[in-house]
Amino acid sequence: MLLRLVAVTDDQVLAGRDIVASCQAAVRGGATAIQLRLKHSTARELALLARALLATTTVPLFLNDRLDVALAVAAAGAHLGPGDLVLPLARRVAPPGFILGASVGSVHEAPSAMLADYWGVGPFRTTATKSDAGAPLGIHGLADVIAVSAGRPCIAIGGVRPEDVSLVLRAGGAGVAVVSGILGVDDVEGAARRYAGQFGG
Repeated sequence: MLLRLVAVTDDQVLAGRDIVASCQAAVRGGATAIQLRLKHSTARELALLARALLATTTVPLFLNDRLDVALAVAAAGAHLGPGDLVLPLARRVAPPGFILGASVGSVHEAPSAMLADYWGVGPFRTTATKSDAGAPLGIHGLADVIAVSAGRPCIAIGGVRPEDVSLVLRAGGAGVAVVSGILGVDDVEGAARRYAGQFGG
């Protein structure tokens, strides 16, 4: 449930928009978590935004890349990519109950992500919001990664459309993470509701 529908922020997608208001709209539409990913913001800017989100939304907040900021603001967790702080060190400094996510782009990246609590698997489709994303995995590539996850929740990310949700769930995925499909449209709440509605009861 926690990772069913994760709304992920992005500098370019949200350029000129109120990030907090956009995330609030996503939560109203059914987002079950927020991942604050802003590559060009300072630690102070991230902390201010994170505290505003924690004060005004009711879902867990994850910080992308910045374990230090996530710990400083008492966020629910942090999401780390292959080039970020290595998981063994992150696990040592994270308090009990703090959730660590890892990006996994192929079965070959899986061994280095075994200390994470969940995996963000992708890109599912071609995506314009992450320039260093690899080749699209598609449903079969996603299923291959899920098969080596040792039971960890896996969420698909990267170009995920509402109609993909059922495919992801059938492949064994726990949910989806969405950037432009939710936060890149005018009606953020409505977009989130279209994704949330694909999960059924």
